[in-house]
Amino acid sequence: MAGAAGTDRKAGAGNALTDVSGLLVGHWSRLDSDASLGSGWATGCTVVLAPEGAVASADVRGGGPGTRETDLLRPENTVQHVHGVLLSGGSAYGLSAAEGVMRWLEERGHGLAIGGEGLVVPIVAGAVIFDLPVGAWGNRPDAESGYSAAGAASRHFATGSAGAGTAARAGAIKGGVGTASVVLSAGPAAGATIGALLVVNPVGSVYSPKTGLPWGAESEIGNEFDLPQPSEEQIATAAALAAKGTVVNTTIGVVATDVPLDKAGCKRLAIAGQTGLTRAIRPAHSPLDGDTIFALSTGKGGVPDPETDSSVTPAPPHGIPAETGVLDALCAAAADCVERAIVHAVLDAAPVAGIPGYRDLFHAK
Repeated sequence: MAGAAGTDRKAGAGNALTDVSGLLVGHWSRLDSDASLGSGWATGCTVVLAPEGAVASADVRGGGPGTRETDLLRPENTVQHVHGVLLSGGSAYGLSAAEGVMRWLEERGHGLAIGGEGLVVPIVAGAVIFDLPVGAWGNRPDAESGYSAAGAASRHFATGSAGAGTAARAGAIKGGVGTASVVLSAGPAAGATIGALLVVNPVGSVYSPKTGLPWGAESEIGNEFDLPQPSEEQIATAAALAAKGTVVNTTIGVVATDVPLDKAGCKRLAIAGQTGLTRAIRPAHSPLDGDTIFALSTGKGGVPDPETDSSVTPAPPHGIPAETGVLDALCAAAADCVERAIVHAVLDAAPVAGIPGYRDLFHAK
């Protein structure tokens, strides 16, 4: 189905988070061919690297979060930059993978410079999903997993049942990793790139029980989702699937831009990203979800300056600053990117441990 996206935006070159200059993504995962619910390996982690640093903040909406360094990212606190964001399976155990990401960054001199020459403290924020019952309970990412994911980071990366999305489950079907980007071609933020990467593992549904189409299907740019209408028989089959256990949840991710923002601007971008999450997952932010979105600004792009560009109308004295229009445009695009990334995560996910994938269930391809 063709989307209704405005002509002021197009997908980035890779339609991925890494279209935002300065960011890389790497996965580590282990999946046994005979993995099942409660047996074998089925888990992973994903790392978003900003080796040169990115201004960052975060927004936590779920009632059961598992997070790292989110207090540091509050706008009123001192440290401005992160050098990596860990997204991991393994519930709270998976947070240990961040130690490996820190070690990888430190070995290469990336981090907050402290004291003498070459001494750094890499800042790695993180969040986890609860995927322990998929595969054996004791099989989860650790520090070596995070180190491997960091070492694999590049501009090109897998989606679907990969990295932190290996054992993700979206309601009754398979979840996974999804990504999307947009380049704005008009308005106060013309030239800006915004990208998102989501690990989709909610208790809520990601598609309409009436139409069988993903809730976020109408957000597509062009025909990126390639979705025919499911048949009534396919919709009925999907309706008969067993409901997901209420504790095996949480959607986490990163939204980013190349436009220079401060921590308060990044916080607003993270909040907007949660709006996209609520469009694509219903219900969202439950007491047993840990929904968390990190927002990064690499500052490697640019937008018109109201003081030097006559096409931008400056605000009157004591009015709303002109740059607020830029942030508003970025936030709208961030919500759309998160929504689209969630749809891609679901469409790209392959079945794992008997959990059916969307495309297998609805035979969309």
